[in-house]
Amino acid sequence: MTEIDQTLVNRIVEAALLASSQPLALVQLKGLFPLDEPAPEGSVEAALEQLRADCDGRGVELVEVASGWRFQVKADVHPWVARLWTERQTKYTRATLETLALIAYRQPITRGEIEQIRGVTVNSSIIKALEERDWIRVVGHRDVPGKPELLATTKTFLDYFGLKRLDELPPLSELRDIGELEPQLPFAPAIPAGAEAGPGPIPDPEPAAPDQPETGIDADPTSPTFEDPPWRRGGRRIVGAHR
Repeated sequence: MTEIDQTLVNRIVEAALLASSQPLALVQLKGLFPLDEPAPEGSVEAALEQLRADCDGRGVELVEVASGWRFQVKADVHPWVARLWTERQTKYTRATLETLALIAYRQPITRGEIEQIRGVTVNSSIIKALEERDWIRVVGHRDVPGKPELLATTKTFLDYFGLKRLDELPPLSELRDIGELEPQLPFAPAIPAGAEAGPGPIPDPEPAAPDQPETGIDADPTSPTFEDPPWRRGGRRIVGAHR
């Protein structure tokens, strides 16, 4: 049984991260090496640290999110690189983002509790849209009459916003009182004209008017009110050339 050298380990790890369409966990990266030609102990971890250091001063960075490691565009160059992406940015209503924020900060939480805090009836299509994006899921049921579903965020949610753990969310002290839910939390605006595609980190927003009153029923979540996404940390992942 022979071991391969660190230089080759670095190249294999880098190539795998560039070629993958999803973040790769440490166990997946170690699984690239067969038993008869294993990577030296600690060499995959060393490769990740070296690749991260090599990105200093470049337009990309290597980051660890909930599902693993990925390369992504740095925030300061994202508005220019975003011009390569021709698909339109997804837009979300204030109601959708407020619902997602409540689930993220107060999970596990029931739909009834969300409605009690916001003072409006949550449109079923909002919950469905968040579930279809795999940003939230049912994690259990509250032990009360009716056994309402408990909602929580997923690893996909963390990955999308460039987070490794929930405690990396901006502290509530940096936001408006979430119990009051003022017209706009500190969400990001659209990318400057000509760079409308692809989610990524963008500057602080200007205030926007609410899309609905604080009583009644939420509007259709497909109504374009806020640009995708709110708390994006880090830029878009680089995709291999074969993509």
